[in-house]
Amino acid sequence: MDTFTVSLSIQEAISILNERIVSGSITGICIDKYTVSAPSGGICTVLVYEKHYYRAGNRLTLTVTIDNFMGETRVHSISGGGGEGLFRFDWGASKSFANAVYDSLSQYMI
Repeated sequence: MDTFTVSLSIQEAISILNERIVSGSITGICIDKYTVSAPSGGICTVLVYEKHYYRAGNRLTLTVTIDNFMGETRVHSISGGGGEGLFRFDWGASKSFANAVYDSLSQYMI
């Protein structure tokens, strides 16, 4: 789980994430995108990505929330669904998927 701010607009951040996670991957897809506007003028977009990881033996999800409610673009992400069985051991696949957000946007961090 990561939360950080970037010097990009919400749409620019989404474009970079889609390029990395969807276009830059064989199995990555964006399964949902939802945007809501606040009465004060800010917006929040929630994206849910899914990707198959062979080392985990299943598909993982990555939920990314991007908002500008405080005047800057804030990004929050968390990955889930990794591993099998009682202990959900996934060979680091969920952490790798979650790191895709940080790695993609780190050069724009404020």
